[in-house]
Amino acid sequence: MNTLVHVVDDDPGVLTAFGRCLRADGLEVTLSGSPREFLDRYDPGAGGCVVLDLNMPGMDGLALQRELGCRGPMPPLIFVSGTADVASCANAMRAGALDFLTKPVEAGVLLAAVLRGIGADEAARSRRDSEHAAEQCYGALTPRERQVLPHVIAGRLNKQIAADLGISLKTTKVHRSRIMQKFGVRSVAALVRLAERAHVQPGSA
Repeated sequence: MNTLVHVVDDDPGVLTAFGRCLRADGLEVTLSGSPREFLDRYDPGAGGCVVLDLNMPGMDGLALQRELGCRGPMPPLIFVSGTADVASCANAMRAGALDFLTKPVEAGVLLAAVLRGIGADEAARSRRDSEHAAEQCYGALTPRERQVLPHVIAGRLNKQIAADLGISLKTTKVHRSRIMQKFGVRSVAALVRLAERAHVQPGSA
């Protein structure tokens, strides 16, 4: 998967400077002179982060942030501005921005923020992939296995589960074994972790 750093700024000088700085460190960079230009080329499937100016004509940085939020998982956003007010900065951070830098931005500060953004994106994508895999395992369960699973991850014994669900102890053991097989685990502790990623809550007695 390609890792891209998208720089969005209506100032050509800033675009050139930021692009040169980031490319010098071996990063792949795209430069957009407006949010619309950026949206036309943006691929949510590519990893990376977005460095964007706060104040731009037409769609500003905050509006672009809202637009990205409507399109799916938000990429890490690093705002830059030379005229930012406290309210705008607060709004950006509340909406999930990773950082807010003040122009002129030192090369080392920009690079550090971008590397944090790339790391945050990789962690978020890994988490989503893990959740998707766990949800697929859950999707492979039969309706009865889905009834048994919350009791298993709650730490209940087979005989307790059998009594709760009105099934035989032998049948309960079979369901439990098949659940473990479908999730590809050998311990209840591992099953609990995967069940959490599949958003399955422990059952109560």
